[in-house]
Amino acid sequence: MSNRRSLIVLSSLAIAITFSLGACKKPAEGAASAAKPDAAADATKSADKPAQTIAGLPTDKDQVSYMIGMNMGKQLEQAKDEIDLDVMMKGLRASMNGEKPLMDEKQAAAVGEAFGQRMQLKMMQKAMTDAKKNGEEGEKFLADNGKKPDVKTTASGLQYQVVSEGTGPKPKPTDVVKVKYKGTLLSGKEFDSTEAHGGEPAMMPVNKVIPGWSEGVQLMTVGSKYKFWIPAKLAYGEQGTPGGPIPPNATLAFDVELVSIEKGKAAPSAPAADGGHGK
Repeated sequence: MSNRRSLIVLSSLAIAITFSLGACKKPAEGAASAAKPDAAADATKSADKPAQTIAGLPTDKDQVSYMIGMNMGKQLEQAKDEIDLDVMMKGLRASMNGEKPLMDEKQAAAVGEAFGQRMQLKMMQKAMTDAKKNGEEGEKFLADNGKKPDVKTTASGLQYQVVSEGTGPKPKPTDVVKVKYKGTLLSGKEFDSTEAHGGEPAMMPVNKVIPGWSEGVQLMTVGSKYKFWIPAKLAYGEQGTPGGPIPPNATLAFDVELVSIEKGKAAPSAPAADGGHGK
């Protein structure tokens, strides 16, 4: 892990400031010369006033300072147990005021390296703990769910329930299907859906989605509505979607409506790259 990557505090501040400055657009070419002579003075006057009224933050400087603090806090949330805010502010003030820091660049790099390694180890340990817990919860849920009379379990371990049966054909692995869907964790938390992408049905290549979803949709006739419960081994496995919404070893639930089979049509990438049914 590089020193630059390890110094999370500095990178977080940079991200916060970059985020806030991203809204500032460079004036169009020629706009400055076309402006009236008193426009700059008017702009300076208005810049002294806050853009909006926010309780507890009366000035523009207050609002900017708080916004940067909010963004830093979000970036540092995972490391909050490792940080003393009072000491962090000492370092921040020293750097911003040009004061002599309590550690030199070499010492800072060594501290950052050790910190990065410590955080990496903690995240690995948490992932292992979560994977074990999620795996056990998924197994128990599927064992109980599979006993319900209207739930069927395939040889692979996929479970499904027929909500309503259509009358059309069934898709093949080489087909592209048009579907409406909603994906949730066992907790009921939604992680992806066609509604979240504008509400229109999604085009999906049957052989380019997670195995459980691919197997399940091939059981459906056009016009059907099914519910799937997909064990982790047929979904995103022990890794989940790092940085995304699918935890490690998570069992997933999907409500799926097969709208049509779009033979011979190219499909765009699955809209679930952030953790839905796509590979």
